[in-house]
Amino acid sequence: MITFSTIDSRIASFMQRWGVRLLRWSLAVIFIWFGVLKPFGLSAAEPLVLKTVDWLPVLSPRQWLIVIGWWEVAIGITFLFRSTLRLAIALLALQMVGTFMPLVMLPEITFQSGRYPYAPTMEGQYIIKNLLIISAALVVGGTVRRRGAS
Repeated sequence: MITFSTIDSRIASFMQRWGVRLLRWSLAVIFIWFGVLKPFGLSAAEPLVLKTVDWLPVLSPRQWLIVIGWWEVAIGITFLFRSTLRLAIALLALQMVGTFMPLVMLPEITFQSGRYPYAPTMEGQYIIKNLLIISAALVVGGTVRRRGAS
């Protein structure tokens, strides 16, 4: 007879074996997919990114969009391989600084009118959800020194 404890143990073992690996692959898919949309003008985030980088020197906003898109692709690719996880985390940390900038620089876009800072718009929610991505990256990054970790 299979007991609840046996089932629970098997489920927990499955999650322990596959959880971090699937988290790493999920991060890779998200960054590659969303990143590759930017250089090809297919990203729903394009208007927000263009307004956010409008003040940056050296490149035009559209050129910055392309750089950011390929940067995100690089983040995704580096999450695919255990040997490049440290690089993935470093690239992600730098990218996240820019990702949160619209919350401060463009509150008229990222928060509902008259409801700053407690009622984000869809764009604001899109940015704030990156807290989950940061947390996921911390979990994955916490495995880089473990032998045989996913």
